[in-house]
Amino acid sequence: MSNTYAVIGDPIDHSLSPNIHNAAFRHLKLDHTYIAYKIPAGELSAGIEALKAIKIAGFNVTIPHKIEMMKFLDEMDTTCKIIGAVNTVLNEDGKLKGYNTDMIGFLDPIKKKNLTIKDSQVLLLGAGGAARAIVTAMVKEKSGKITIVNRTRKCKQISRVRKKNWRQCRYSFNTGSQ
Repeated sequence: MSNTYAVIGDPIDHSLSPNIHNAAFRHLKLDHTYIAYKIPAGELSAGIEALKAIKIAGFNVTIPHKIEMMKFLDEMDTTCKIIGAVNTVLNEDGKLKGYNTDMIGFLDPIKKKNLTIKDSQVLLLGAGGAARAIVTAMVKEKSGKITIVNRTRKCKQISRVRKKNWRQCRYSFNTGSQ
């Protein structure tokens, strides 16, 4: 039985995900398809309904929808709740289950190289949906000071969410002139 998967976001035309996933499906001899589906900001609800209508098996979520997508989920894992963002959604008979793999995806190569995070100073460039996962990972691993540099004041939103959940972390936020 053929399943269709997608990556949703805007912009999305540059995404390599369809090429990567379709090559993996071919290699594994799986009758699946992976598409890029552009859903502009403000149109997520209609986009989700369209995906449900075609019985999408699952989809990945990228900018600008990682945070807003959470309100469309029927269920979510604990990691989504802690991070406050979702990047993977499974559709099980119209019920959407959300997951966040950003934290594990970020920490895995660091741990494989036996790099020390505890008490380290962290400089994070950018404050998008993945930044929430990275800050959560750094706090979980007991890093020292975390500095987020971003071109907008969006990083302050991360500080409010993180401080609520992880009080032992110190934050320093720097923004550009915008």
